[in-house]
Amino acid sequence: MPTKSQTTQIVSRQRVADHGEVFTAEREVKAMCDLVKQETERIESRFLEPACGQGAFLVEILRRKLAIVSARYRKAQNEWERYATLAVSSLYGIDILADNVALCRDNLYEIFHIEYSAHFPKTTKEECCRAVRYILSLNILWGDALTLELPDDSKTPIVFAEWSDTGNGIFKRRDYTMANLLQSAPMDGLNLFSDLGDQAFIPKPVADYPLTHFLKLGADENAKL
Repeated sequence: MPTKSQTTQIVSRQRVADHGEVFTAEREVKAMCDLVKQETERIESRFLEPACGQGAFLVEILRRKLAIVSARYRKAQNEWERYATLAVSSLYGIDILADNVALCRDNLYEIFHIEYSAHFPKTTKEECCRAVRYILSLNILWGDALTLELPDDSKTPIVFAEWSDTGNGIFKRRDYTMANLLQSAPMDGLNLFSDLGDQAFIPKPVADYPLTHFLKLGADENAKL
């Protein structure tokens, strides 16, 4: 089912001329996601779309992740909520057009809410929906992926929240500037991401937040340490 407003590849000729905005067709989106199929079906695997538009790639990846969540946890609502929220938290997007950012957030939330309501139509929790909306507000951002800043005169750096489940649905949030993630890797060959047991480079967060149960995310936005 197509998501909101994602039914054509071009919104207007002016936007194509000004921003080179042409959306990828659904067939190509699926084919490209199939190239990394194993990762798209790993609940915690992180994806960043630096020109996300209305979220075609992120929506497809979320569909795949939620299919895995539902296959494993549809008989246990608390576990489904926990892992579905973790799946949402693994997706990141940037777009230079504010209306695209809003639509991308809406489209991702819609995919989540349809799946959630299908499995638990009478017992959906507003706390879970709020947590997902809150995460999307921090993961799908208005910004310029070329300058790594907001596309205005403020020169404000793009800052992403990293989410991790430390166990039993307790989430940890750390914030990093995109510039730090991409540019400050040391020259001595350390890996930013390593699954081989070797030493890995870990960027320094610009903000660190207390451990929080995922159902409480967004309830207190002033919880920063």
